Amino acid sequence: MPEPFPEIHPPSTIKDVLTALDEIIAWSMATQSRLGYFAALYKKVTLHVQKGIEKDFFEDGPRMERLDVVFATRYLVALGAFQAGEKPTEAWQVAFEAAGKWRYLILQQLLAGINAHINLDLGIAAATIAPRDQLPALRLDFDRINEILFSLVKEVEEEIGDVSPWLSWLAHIGGKLGDELIHFSLGLARRGAWRLARRLAPQPEEDWGTDMANRDRGTARVGRDVLAPGPFLRWGVALIRLRESNDIRRNIEVLARLPDVRLEVVEARRQLRSPLP
Repeated sequence: MPEPFPEIHPPSTIKDVLTALDEIIAWSMATQSRLGYFAALYKKVTLHVQKGIEKDFFEDGPRMERLDVVFATRYLVALGAFQAGEKPTEAWQVAFEAAGKWRYLILQQLLAGINAHINLDLGIAAATIAPRDQLPALRLDFDRINEILFSLVKEVEEEIGDVSPWLSWLAHIGGKLGDELIHFSLGLARRGAWRLARRLAPQPEEDWGTDMANRDRGTARVGRDVLAPGPFLRWGVALIRLRESNDIRRNIEVLARLPDVRLEVVEARRQLRSPLP
């Protein structure tokens, strides 16, 4: 009898978010589901946010916990809807459907999830917890949570060689295109999320529908591009995939073991980036 998908309750705290992610990861390992790849990476992000709050890394710890919870809830609700046979946002539909297909690299599946979560969900979450004139005060902590995620993506590239030994060839065989696939304009995603938050924040939430729908369609297009790069690069990705591990449980365990990133390094990287418009 198939392992039932865990019942997801809307979280109220970061601890609740971590509990939900643990349940999704355990289910994914038991059922050999690639949905566990993003959940494992997202758990590492959430643990770093929790650590940052405890160490006063963020300007406003309670506000950051609210952002983390609202942000995570959008992913959890989308995944629950998908597993129930309902339609999540188009961007998440692209990412979740990719998890059911063998041909995509672990990194592609992670980036499809990151794309949906940053390009669409983060701006909505930011406007939700910092509406109207409260939004500008969130900008620094918004940058910091982004930098935590981007730092962990860099660790993925460096640490998954045991399960994807040819991944490092991607930049060589694809040149600039390969580099773009790996990073898929993470900086542009961050900037786009902030612009979305700035559009939404002055409006009542009941008026957000058109902006959210337009952003969802555009984000879904980016996700499809990540999963289907140009013809030349596609052949290289296919070769890398042939050497990549098919042991989903092991792959999830490797992602769960990603080393921690130091918050002082995160902050140094943030300061090197150009400010958001």
